[in-house]
This record gives sequence, structure tokens and C-alpha cells, in this order.
Amino acid sequence: MAQSLYAVGLMTGTSLDGIDAALVKLSGKGLATKCELLYFISQPLERDLKTRIHQECHNESSTVAGICSLNMELGQLYADTVSALLTAVSELKSQGLETVKDFNGQLDFIASHGQTIYHLPQKVALAEGLKPSTLQIGDPSLLAYHHQTDVYFNFRMMDIAAGGDGAPLVPLTELILYRDFEKNRLLQNIGGIGNVTVMPKNADLDDVWAFDTGPGNMMINDAMTVLYQQSYDESGNIARSGSLITALFKRLKNHAYIEEEPPKSTGRELFGSQFTSSLLHDFQFEKPEDLIHTLTRFTAWSIAESYRRFILPELSIDEVIIGGGGAYNLALLDYLRAELPGILILTNEDLGISSDAKEAMAFALLGYQTKMQQIGNVPRATGAREAVVIGQLCPNPFPIVKN
Repeated sequence: MAQSLYAVGLMTGTSLDGIDAALVKLSGKGLATKCELLYFISQPLERDLKTRIHQECHNESSTVAGICSLNMELGQLYADTVSALLTAVSELKSQGLETVKDFNGQLDFIASHGQTIYHLPQKVALAEGLKPSTLQIGDPSLLAYHHQTDVYFNFRMMDIAAGGDGAPLVPLTELILYRDFEKNRLLQNIGGIGNVTVMPKNADLDDVWAFDTGPGNMMINDAMTVLYQQSYDESGNIARSGSLITALFKRLKNHAYIEEEPPKSTGRELFGSQFTSSLLHDFQFEKPEDLIHTLTRFTAWSIAESYRRFILPELSIDEVIIGGGGAYNLALLDYLRAELPGILILTNEDLGISSDAKEAMAFALLGYQTKMQQIGNVPRATGAREAVVIGQLCPNPFPIVKN
């Protein structure tokens, strides 16, 4: 039997909830790859850092010096997060935790998504006379140096080189983790942005496709910060206390992204704080709880509408599995169930998988695919011309000493 590898996957999403780190055990190859979550932590980002990340995401406020400095600051935070994870695992091992008993503390590699600063998918870039591109910062050198291991990073650019959007990238990992031989499944991630992976029963790589459905938690969180000085709506309690603002809901439903056909991807450029601020300004005399309710309802509607327009005409769906921070917004889940009567809505927890850890696990899996020289993208999801090996390597900077 091939030796198992131990790796850490790192993820910081557009919602800026924190740095997620998952220690996983990997073995096998291709769709037969096994990925076992051993331990997970999430380190919250300080308010000042969130503010500076937001600043560097917008043309009006970003600077070359600011992005350059933030690139190394985040790299150090990633290294510190891995240290915190390994310290916690070491303590648990000393207490006899069975799942980590075989882990000797040395990682075979780290895979880091990085923090997205700007995303230019094909359609947007070409319409603006720009080159399709995407930028994730958080330099991997500090991870490689402090933890003396290889680091895989910058996963999106090779897909863009192959003509894709560089997003969404999780469909291959979802095929490995969630494929079912009897059920047609949708894997809906609700992070800052929402994205869905369409997985027919007994699917192979060519059967899977995916796209970004629109905003996830991003607009809700931005509004919560402004209206309540809180980073998110815990359990959706504030949304539940409000009522629908019909005019705002109508405006949101007319957003051009909703009608755009897949493959497609989006980000803070369309649904970020500037967009949310303009809505809050235009509807400033409405009750705060009604604003949060309406934005939450819109996220649920945009997900369901994406299914109605682009998926359900082609495939009957047995169940939808929700991941990401939105899985903990109970109001959002209720609104989604109301939009999709007759379809079973589950969360990752219902399948024994952590919604928080899922994306960090996904990038550990993508790093493993890169290390094994296996394809990492799904062309039907990103629009790439072909499936390719993705990701770049920052090698362990310390030479291996041979006896």
C-alpha cells in the first residue's frame, strides 16, 4: 500500500471570516484519492487587517506598496496559523487522540489558496479591454521557510492560461469527496460568494460542472458591519426579525449577473462593500433588520434562481449539500428551502464533514493533485479549453542532507 501523506490546507475567503487550516491525511490517486480530516482550526482576522484587505481590493483605495506589504504580512500569518494548528495537534496527540497517533509532526506539504485581492474572469476582463487574471496574495516563502516543507500555491492561474476563469476550483475535490452512485447532488458553497457544483449520480470528471451563483455572505456581512458593528448575522437571527423591502429586492433580482450563463465567476468586484454601501445609502431610511432580511432573502433567491435557470431544466436534483459559513445561517437555509420545495437541503455536517473545514480540505486535495502531477481543474466549471495540472511550487528551502 502506498504511504499516506500529511498536509495542511489553508484558505482565506472573500468573506474574510478568518484563516482556515486543516490537517489532513491523503492517499491514493485520481478519483480514488482518500482525504481524512485530522484536525481543523480557524484564526479570526483582526479588524484592522480586514480593513486593509478591503482597501487593497478596490482600485480607488489600493496602492502598490500596500499590496506588496500585505502579501508578506499574510504570508507570516499563514505560517503562524500552521504553527498554532501543529501545536494543538501535538497537545492532542499527547492526550491520546486516536486520529493523530501516526502523525510525527512533519508535514509532507502545505497547500495555500491565498487571499483574493482582485478577480478578472474572461468576460469581465475582455469587456474592459484587460487581460483575464486573478490575484491571490500571502507569499508562500514564509510557510516554506518556517515549516521546512514544500508549499503549493497560486492554483488559479494555470486554469486561466488554459482559457478558463480560474474559478470555481473546488469541483474536482467535491467529486472525490461527495460522489454518490444513486443520487444527483448539488454542492452549494456559501462563503463570501456562492458557488455550486453539479454532480449527477455516478459522475465522472466530464459529467461535473460548476459556476458562481452570485453573492453568498458577502453583502450580508458588509451590511452587518455598517448597521450593527458585527461581522456576521449569527444564526440569521437579525434576518428573521425583519421584513422584505420590496423595492430593494426587485433591484437586486434585476442584477445582470443573474442572467449571465455559465461558465461564470464573480467576486468582490461586483458584490463587494462598494456595491452594498450604495444600496444602504439608497435605502437608508429603511429599518436595519429589514435590510439584513432582504439581503439574506436575495442570497437564497439568487442560489435557487441559478438552479431554476441553468440546472433543473437539464437534471432533477435529489439533494443539495450546503457548505461554508452560510451553512450556519439558519434563516438563510430556511429561505432556501422555501425557494426549493421538494428538494432535500442538507449541510456538510449531515454527512459528517465540517462546513468550516471543507474549503481548506479542498485546497489540501488540490495541492496533493499538483504533487502527484494530476489534473486539478474541471473545464466545464471554469471554461478552460482542457484539464491541466494547476498550482505552483515553492520548494522547501533547506536541502535534504543524504548520508
